[in-house]
Amino acid sequence: MDFKHVSVLLEETIDGLDIKPDGIYVDGTLGGGGHAYEVCKRLSNKGRFIGIDQDGEALEAARKRLSEFEDKTSLVRSNYCEIDTILKDLNVEKVDGIVLDLGVSSYQIDNLERGFSYKSDAPLDMRMDTRQSRTASSVVNEYSEMELYRIIRDYGEDKFAKNIAKHIVKAREEKKIETTKELSDIIKGAIPMKVQSKGGHPAKKTFQAIRIEVNRELEVLSQSLDTMIDHLKPEQFSPNLFYYVTLASYCLQLLSRHRNLFL
Repeated sequence: MDFKHVSVLLEETIDGLDIKPDGIYVDGTLGGGGHAYEVCKRLSNKGRFIGIDQDGEALEAARKRLSEFEDKTSLVRSNYCEIDTILKDLNVEKVDGIVLDLGVSSYQIDNLERGFSYKSDAPLDMRMDTRQSRTASSVVNEYSEMELYRIIRDYGEDKFAKNIAKHIVKAREEKKIETTKELSDIIKGAIPMKVQSKGGHPAKKTFQAIRIEVNRELEVLSQSLDTMIDHLKPEQFSPNLFYYVTLASYCLQLLSRHRNLFL
């Protein structure tokens, strides 16, 4: 399956970075290389681009897409929370800009065996880094009812979080929940039909919450902000662009202490 993903706010991101031809830029969520390609083609032979992604399939897709720029690119399979170690290994101290395109890509959703979609029937996985041991299955089948309630409430912002958690625990007492369809059906059973008829898919918020928990998305963001800002050149605060297209209220709180640094 070809890696296809439409880069969000591509033009705005490139404009915001205000790319210097001889600068050093980092994409902490490289994906298929959409943002990266636009950055690289604006760099001179002295410029440098560092791409980081924990998804091996995304990294290989980006490597192919950026092949014409291989002399000025360094691609690393890792999580952007390791940016300090990555930059040290590359003998880089300060950079001119950092991009994060947070959330799940359309490729990951469409690649059904990855288990991100509530519209298919696939193993419960949801790992962005397939090397890690924690999966959606382990969260759904091993977390306590209170832990499930917490993540669905906090990461999914679903007002039926308590009932959904209760239904999940009751269902797994009978048999292990193994597929996305099984989980989706359980969630549907926890939400009143009159509510389901008015909103979007009833499993959408819970699947988002589980994905965030599996990949520690907000934990990683919270732990990484200060480190990334420390690696920016002092005059480069404004090009530092972060955006998160899901769970906006949580992230706005998280970013508020650094709001003067972002576009």
